[in-house]
Amino acid sequence: MNVFKFFAKKHIESKQEVMKKFLIVGLGNIGEKYANTRHNIGFQILDALAKNHDVSFETEKLGDITRFRHKGRVFILVKPSTYMNLSGKSVKYWMTQEKIPLENLCIVTDDVHIDFGAIRIKIKGSAGGHNGLKDIQEKLNTQQYNRFRFGIGGNYPRGGQANFVLGSWTKDEESQLIERIPIALKAILSFGTDGINNTMNSYNGK
Repeated sequence: MNVFKFFAKKHIESKQEVMKKFLIVGLGNIGEKYANTRHNIGFQILDALAKNHDVSFETEKLGDITRFRHKGRVFILVKPSTYMNLSGKSVKYWMTQEKIPLENLCIVTDDVHIDFGAIRIKIKGSAGGHNGLKDIQEKLNTQQYNRFRFGIGGNYPRGGQANFVLGSWTKDEESQLIERIPIALKAILSFGTDGINNTMNSYNGK
């Protein structure tokens, strides 16, 4: 094998290896007082995913992080430690650090515009008033990134959105989450193994 073919082969192998890595970022706020709140469903889903794959988070720069392999893919889970409104800083850092292409990024977040427990996965879109998504959009300089939105419903009075999203789950919601979160985990794994379009077709509206 000549030198050109050798380096061309290494370049292809390197590119393939990068494409097998997927960065899943769950949005939330750090601190015990936020642990069981609606706004932290991103953290909650990633905690469940890590537990299912018998891995633990470790605190590193700008977040808690863990990794696992599934069907030949590497899933890198990150829970930013920057607080919700500065999530983009952590996302951009870990994308650069792990050499993750934009199409292999997925942001897991809450959404008050979606019925409780419903899943909506999109390739692009506006921040929809969500400060975490707004900061990610600004730091990445694009709206074209995959986002996994978990509905928390909008059952709050006028002017009460902040208290609602930062409030704890009700007992009824907690019981329903036992059924809904496993579906969310399957959808995230599908994103890495089956692609974003197939995942949207299979899980949107579930």
